[in-house]
Amino acid sequence: MRIGLTGGIGSGKSTVSALLADHGAVVVDADRVAREVVAPGTPGLTAVVSAFGERVLTADGALDRPALAGIVFADPEARRTLDGIVHPLVRARARELEAAAPPGSVVVHDVPLLAETGQATSYDLVLVVEADVEVRVARLVQRGLTADDARARMAAQASDEQRRAIADVVLDNSGTPEELARQVDTFWAERVAPALG
Repeated sequence: MRIGLTGGIGSGKSTVSALLADHGAVVVDADRVAREVVAPGTPGLTAVVSAFGERVLTADGALDRPALAGIVFADPEARRTLDGIVHPLVRARARELEAAAPPGSVVVHDVPLLAETGQATSYDLVLVVEADVEVRVARLVQRGLTADDARARMAAQASDEQRRAIADVVLDNSGTPEELARQVDTFWAERVAPALG
């Protein structure tokens, strides 16, 4: 069974991912894969530097993520260029990781931009994590972003309505961690376990 998991920045998608892993799911984390495909020495990093120049490298030759983010979050065309480089590499690596999972596994693809990239139909089920906007902003501020930066990043992603439009199940993570864990348990019992027979 292939599950697409998504949610806006600060929604708690990573927490849900970890809870699903606790149930035995194999998680393919698109953010982690995205870092892997632009690691030093990879064709992905070479392509990013070709597109954006040496200004997106740190002194030791790694990708300077804040510098790149500063460019692409301010310029939709630059973001499309970056997406055109990174997304195909991420999808190819995600397919490799899924293929390596044991037969009969529940494979959860943790994909922040699932709604934006039009991949929803490639999954058996799409699970969306939501949280109130102010809750998300507060979480992102705790991670070190300014409130304005948090709102800008949220605005650059799909809206809640766009994510709901592709969702088979929506979890609300505006409450406590315990409430979220209960929702994940219910999701697994009602939607995943029956499909596993």
